[in-house]
Amino acid sequence: MSETTGTLHHNGNDLAWAYLPGTGPTIVFLPGFKSDMEGSKATCLRDWAAGQGRAMLRLDYSGHGISTGAFEDGTIGAWANDARAIIEARTTGPLLLVGSSMGGWIGLLLARAMPGRVAALVGIAAAPDFTETLLWEGLTEAERATLLSHGYIERPSIYGEKPYRFTRALIEDGRTQSLLAAPIPVTCPVRLLQGQQDPDVPWPTALRIAEQLESTDVEITLIKDGDHRLSRPQDLALLTRTVATLLA
Repeated sequence: MSETTGTLHHNGNDLAWAYLPGTGPTIVFLPGFKSDMEGSKATCLRDWAAGQGRAMLRLDYSGHGISTGAFEDGTIGAWANDARAIIEARTTGPLLLVGSSMGGWIGLLLARAMPGRVAALVGIAAAPDFTETLLWEGLTEAERATLLSHGYIERPSIYGEKPYRFTRALIEDGRTQSLLAAPIPVTCPVRLLQGQQDPDVPWPTALRIAEQLESTDVEITLIKDGDHRLSRPQDLALLTRTVATLLA
C-alpha cells in the first residue's frame, strides 16, 4: 500500500504527516531541531518499511518542514505535544519510536508519557537536555544577558547559511522537560546510536542516557568516525538493521 499524507490542526497550527500502512509496531520518526520528515534517515526508513510491509509514520513539528507556525514560537514541550497529537490521531497499537538528536529527547518524553504504547526506542545522537547542557552552559555571560533581555540569541549553523535562533522560552521550557538529572522512567528496549566525531552532541551523552534509564535492555553503538547526522550509507544501514532487530 502507498503512503498517504495530510495535516492535523492542533493548537492553531496545521501539522504535516505521512503515514505508510503495514504491520505493527508502527515506526515513528521524530526529526531533530530545524529538521523535518524529508531528511535522509526518515526517508530511508520509510523506503525500508515499505519493502518490509511495515507501518510507519513521519511528521513535522510546528514551525518545521511544511507544518505551519513560526519556528521561534516552538519549545521542546510544544513539539512533543505536536508529535503526540499526530501519533494519537494517525496510529493505533504499539510504537517503535526513532528520534534523531532533539527527536531523541522528544522520543524519551513520549516513551515516559505513553508507556503502554511505546514498545521500543531508537535514539540517533539523542540530545536530551541540550538546551541547558549544550546551549545555556556554553553561553558567555554577555550572551546570556542578551538572551534574557532580548528574548533570543542567534548563533551560526554549520548546516545552513542562516543562523539558528534560540529563544528564552526554549531554554526555560527545556528546564521543565529535563530528563538527565533523575532516573528516566522508561522501561522498554532502547538502542542508542552515537558518532564519536559528533561536534554537536558529545558521545558521553549516550552513556549518561543509558545510566539514567530504568530499562535494563539498553544498548549503545558508538561509531568511531561518525558525525552528528549519521546519514552516510553505512550509518543508514546500521539504522535499518537496528530497527529490524527490534521489530523481530
